[in-house]
This record gives sequence, C-alpha cells and structure tokens, in this order.
Amino acid sequence: MEYRWKLLLRFQHIFFFFVFVLMTFFTENYFLNMPELIWSVILNSIFNIGVYYLVYYYLVPYFYLSNKYPEFILYALICFLVSSLFRILWEPALFNMDFSKEGSHISFLYNVYIYQGIVILVASFLGITKDKFLIEQDVIDLGKQKDELYLNLLRSKLNPHFLLNTLNNIYANSFTPSVATSNSILQLSKLLQYIIYDSSKEKINVIQELSSVEALAALYQLKYNNQLNIEFDIQNKETLELIEIPPSLFLTLFENALKHSAIGENPDSFIKLICKTEDLVLVFEILNSSDKNRSLPVETGYNGLGNKAIIRILEKYYPGKFDFFSEQDGDFQYKTILKINLNE
Repeated sequence: MEYRWKLLLRFQHIFFFFVFVLMTFFTENYFLNMPELIWSVILNSIFNIGVYYLVYYYLVPYFYLSNKYPEFILYALICFLVSSLFRILWEPALFNMDFSKEGSHISFLYNVYIYQGIVILVASFLGITKDKFLIEQDVIDLGKQKDELYLNLLRSKLNPHFLLNTLNNIYANSFTPSVATSNSILQLSKLLQYIIYDSSKEKINVIQELSSVEALAALYQLKYNNQLNIEFDIQNKETLELIEIPPSLFLTLFENALKHSAIGENPDSFIKLICKTEDLVLVFEILNSSDKNRSLPVETGYNGLGNKAIIRILEKYYPGKFDFFSEQDGDFQYKTILKINLNE
C-alpha cells in the first residue's frame, strides 16, 4: 500500500513537469528560436523544480500543516514575486528574445506570472493533499490496528476457574479409570490447543472450529455426567474442511447458547447445532431452549466474543455477504442463524 502511494506521488511530480516542459516549450517558442529555445526550456525547468520543491517540502509542511496560514500565504506570495522577477530579469539578459511584435512584452510578463503561479499553486495543492492523505491513512491504519487488537483481545479465552473446575472433575474421575476420563483429558487438550494456537490465526477451516465447539460441549457434559441434551448435525464434512473462517465465530455462538439455554439446570433444556453448505453458502444454525424466568446466564468458563463483535468480524471479512439472525423463536426457544455467501 505504502509503495503504491509513493509511486503515485512520484508519478504526479513527473506528470506535472512533463506538462510544464511542453507548455514552456510552446510559449517560449513565441520569443526564441533554436537552439536558445531548448536551453531556455532546460534552465526554466531546473529553476522551477527548485521553486516547486521549496514549496512542496518546506512551505507546506512547516507553515500550512502547522496551521500557520498567514505565514504560508505570505511566503508563497514572496516566492511567487521573487521567482517571477528573477525570470523577468535573467531571461532577456541571457537569451536574445524577440520582442519586436506588438504586445510581446506584455505577453512575456503574462506568461511568466501565469507559469510561476501554476508552479506554486500545484506544489501547494499536491503538498497539502499528500500530507492530508497520509494523515488519513495513518488514522485508517491506526483504526485497523485498534480493531485487530480489539478482536485479538476478545478472541477465545479460558476462565481460570473453569479450567480449575475441569481439572478437578477429571481428577475426581481418575480414581475410577474409564474411557470418559481419558476423553475429557483429550477434549481439554483440544480446547487448549485451539485457544493457544488456532484462535490467534486469521482464519481456520470450519472443521477445526467445530472441533473446538465439540470439545467445549464435551467438557460441559463432563460437569453434568453426560446428561445434557446437546445434539450436533454436521453435514458435508469434506466440503467444510475446505472452507476457512475467522476463529471464534461458531464457538462464541455455541457458548452463547450454553449460557442462555438453562442447560444443566432445566431437564427440558436443549441445544441443537446444525452446520452445512447449501450451494455456495455456509449455514450455521443453533436452536436452544430459552427460559425467560432466568435472570443470570450459566457460567461456561469460556469468554468469547459478543454478537456485536461477531458482526464486526463478519463485516470485516464478508462485507455484504452474510446474514446474521439471532432472536427469540416462540416462548421457549431461541434461534441463531448465520449464513455466509462463499462466492468470490
């Protein structure tokens, strides 16, 4: 990005001086013949490059951008008068200019003033717009860095109390060795691996994300002796392995369902997760029970993103290509649907 804009700025300078040289050639041609015309164009170009860069690199940064507008106008006017006077004095003295035609002196003065004014105005305009643009780019870059830091901060974290309780549960079950104990250790390992490694990546494949969801569900089942009604319906697994999404999207939506479904407290509570592809659309859906009488959500131990942060991530990676729906569906059910259009 920075390289392209530096190239564009150089092109602006080169293009302006190319046009300036052509204009100088055709106007000086009115007063001079070859080879003096060529030398006049060369010397005028060198002289005005100096004037141009004086305004561009000194007057604009040190006065205009420092909000010293009166000083900037004063020095720009002085620069215009001095450079014009210099040309008026040295060109006739150095070259054999033809002023025999009527009105040629006025035409010469007119050309000098116009051209020096153009040089100073263009240098001022490009200098001001360049710095304004760079300032805006810095603001945009800082905004992007802030968003990245914000998203990284919000990305998956394990609550230490949840980790401690999980380890205590595993420890309690270890006195009677079973497949469940081994499996709980495996699921905790998967979730820790996801949080330490995968959640810091820009994108991971859908199966990796769903694996972390299943790991969190398995650990939650451990807390309630596998009595929870949590159902997974994952379709088109081969296709899902090829699709990449930002981490924490599905895990956060599942964690929200855990918190608000009263699962583990109400025997009728449930969570059903569906993930599939329909044509080139990734569909993630969660149906969960909803108890309106509950005032406090369940502590899951996983501190993910909120819906607002989810939407921010979606807007960053899939602008105009997603549908997100999350609201009450009847009296005792809550529905969350996320659809992402995978068309390029």
